[in-house]
Amino acid sequence: MENPGVVAGGPVAIRKQTLHDQVANRIRDLIIEGYLEPGSRIDETGLIEQLEVSRTPFREALRTLAAEGLVIIRPSKGAVVRKLTPQDVFSMLEVLAHLEKLAGKLTCERASDDDITALMALHNEMLDLYEKRERLAYYKLNQAFHSRLAELTGNETLQEMQRNIQARLKRIRFIGNRSPDYWAAAVAEHEQMAQALSRRDGDALGEVMARHLMNTWERVKDSV
Repeated sequence: MENPGVVAGGPVAIRKQTLHDQVANRIRDLIIEGYLEPGSRIDETGLIEQLEVSRTPFREALRTLAAEGLVIIRPSKGAVVRKLTPQDVFSMLEVLAHLEKLAGKLTCERASDDDITALMALHNEMLDLYEKRERLAYYKLNQAFHSRLAELTGNETLQEMQRNIQARLKRIRFIGNRSPDYWAAAVAEHEQMAQALSRRDGDALGEVMARHLMNTWERVKDSV
């Protein structure tokens, strides 16, 4: 199965995936793109047939997604797609905004020149995907950019918290770019991030990253 939006050989490239990882990726995409709607029951039999896999890797994939907070597994009742309340979404975006503000500052202080160059390459690839209007691929590379920036802080606690919240907001972050105007605004904010990153201006990078997250709330609040 394809994993669009990842730079071949780059810092986030996946060398090898197990079958259950591939299945998890596909179900995750269906959730992100809204084919599996929040609150809906996951049709295990139907998806197993469509994905042409056995029950074991499918259920392993569901456990992975449950750990990410995307699905809820109910004993003897099957799994459902987690539905977030508006308060859930706002609270997580609020915390993530502060985490990424700190991440921007620390990365500018601690990352090597090669690390900054690699992040800029991810940003430029995102722009290429935006020009092609490849929304899902752009979204995935955007997630990779933010994850990699958090990694470069060298702060494992920050990374864990950012990773956990980002996982639960996958669908929300995707719908934030649902209209051309919203997507263009988000790209403009990423351009500002790249400019601050290239200058190693941690305060400026942190501020624009925090603003980017709170602007996401404005873009999604009517759709939650």
